[in-house]
Order: sequence, then C-alpha cells, then structure tokens
Amino acid sequence: MRELAERPENVPAVFAERFNAGDAAALAEIYEDGAVFVPEPGAPVTGAALHEANARFLGLGLPITVRPRHVYTAGDVALLVVDWAIEDAGITGTATDVARRGPDGRWRYVIDSPFGGKPVEPQAARA
Repeated sequence: MRELAERPENVPAVFAERFNAGDAAALAEIYEDGAVFVPEPGAPVTGAALHEANARFLGLGLPITVRPRHVYTAGDVALLVVDWAIEDAGITGTATDVARRGPDGRWRYVIDSPFGGKPVEPQAARA
C-alpha cells in the first residue's frame, strides 16, 4: 500500500499521483468512509457512486495536475482550495475540499468538490 498524506497540503499531490497511475483502488483509499464527491456542481455522490464517478475521470486516461492555492487547518480538519487541470481534455477547475486527519495520523478527503464554487446550472439548462 502506498503512503497516504501526512500533512493536509499533501492530499492533492497524493490524489494526483494515484490518479495519474490509473489506480482506482489506490485512489479510493484517500477518501474517508462516507466521504462526499461532487463530480458536477449540485450533484454530490457517496459510497460506490463516488468511486464510479472517479472512475469516469480515470477513464479519460489523461494526467491531472494539481496546485494547492490555500490550505487552512483547524485541528484535525483542513479546507483545501486547489487549482487543477486535465489539460489534454480541456478540463480545469478550482476545488474546494475538506480533509480530515484519521486515527492513523493520515489525511483523507471528507468532501471532494473539484468544481468548488462554480454555480449550479438551472435544471432546464441541464436537460
């Protein structure tokens, strides 16, 4: 098993390493049980749906780059604001994520919202 992040600012780099390796099982390890992933604004998923949504991004077979912009820590909880890009697919975003230090001292995502504060499109526009 690969190491998990020992510091909150390292969570995005661990995510990118595992994403770029195309290792869905290793990627799943960086999420707490019950974590929330928001693959598109206004559509949070958990459990198996979280891993299925990540698998769709992994299925692109393209590398992701990450650049943490801000990391704010309060005890065992951290807010991460991270610029990221899957450049060859033309997908970019600024994530607003929450990570928590587990009993093992390692940091994992509790909330992974890759599109952060992007407005939710009205239902009619999505149809």
